Amino acid sequence: MPTSSNTLDTTQLQKLTQDIKYWGAELGFQDVGISDTDLSSAEIVLNNWLDKNYHGDMDWMAKHGTKRSRPAELVPGTLRVISVRLDYLPEAMEVCTALLEQPSKAYISRYALGRDYHKLMRKRLQQLADKILSITDTFSFRVFVDSAPVLEKAIAEKAGVGWIGKHTNLLQKQIGSWFFLGELYINLPLPIDTPAENHCGTCTSCLDICPTNAFIAPYKLDARKCISYLTIENKGAIPVEFRAQIGNRIYGCDDCQLVCPWNRFATQSKVGDFNPRHNLNDVELVKLFNWSEQEFLNNLEGSAIRRIGYDAWLRNIAVALGNALTQTPNNLDIKSALTSRLDNASDLVREHIEWALTNK
Repeated sequence: MPTSSNTLDTTQLQKLTQDIKYWGAELGFQDVGISDTDLSSAEIVLNNWLDKNYHGDMDWMAKHGTKRSRPAELVPGTLRVISVRLDYLPEAMEVCTALLEQPSKAYISRYALGRDYHKLMRKRLQQLADKILSITDTFSFRVFVDSAPVLEKAIAEKAGVGWIGKHTNLLQKQIGSWFFLGELYINLPLPIDTPAENHCGTCTSCLDICPTNAFIAPYKLDARKCISYLTIENKGAIPVEFRAQIGNRIYGCDDCQLVCPWNRFATQSKVGDFNPRHNLNDVELVKLFNWSEQEFLNNLEGSAIRRIGYDAWLRNIAVALGNALTQTPNNLDIKSALTSRLDNASDLVREHIEWALTNK
């Protein structure tokens, strides 16, 4: 028989915390941490970032006001946040690095090669919440996986799951940065974990490798220059000054993670859903560019990539094909693929095709 949360004493709350971490591991999470709701330091950083318009067209980063940095405003009654980590790296990093040196093939950010992680993580977090409900019947919660205004990395850092690196990704000493985060906002005053310490030291590898120099300073990213933003969040034309630097990256960019020394400890994920689908980890750009819209929708069903839409997909690949042509200017397959779409392409896609055909 579950007990009422207001009857849980300190000993019971400590025991429940241990159980939560055990249940989280049973559900496949590699780490479970608990934080309080004081994100005042992160709020200052966020507001400064927004004031400089580094978020570009991601208006959703600003429109919720302080709800993003004050959990109890988003979910009234929230006292703690349970932060979880799920590793996703689908293949060895050496394979990823080698792919970036093959201009005729597509590079897709490793997190998007398999099934969309949102549903998978939400299901597991709901199962974790159900287990807590079996202990206390007045437990209330809300599950988040990139689904609302949540400062997930700041929360995870406070929960001891990892520290925010100079590339603004979360890092963990034993695994690196190839993982997803999810949260449970809860109304229980559980004991909190010790925040993670920063171990970046003097290293600047992630900042130095960025193809578009998107890092204004350590821990400060101008999203408007970031390839992940340009190929995913950006709905319009990709600025001409960044097209050559995009190379063969058609969805996202992993460069800052690939060079991070902490990622030498990374291991491949055991989650089958994160394995590459449709050979997206080793596929020619021309093949993807030739997909019809229906093939795009069918082949990417259940994938995070699908949400950018067909036009953005073609836009991104056209840029990559243009970059490939600079390496192999007599590649007739690429030229044929590009020209075959000129007459029926949208204005957005046609602009990038024309650039690709004339890019020197």
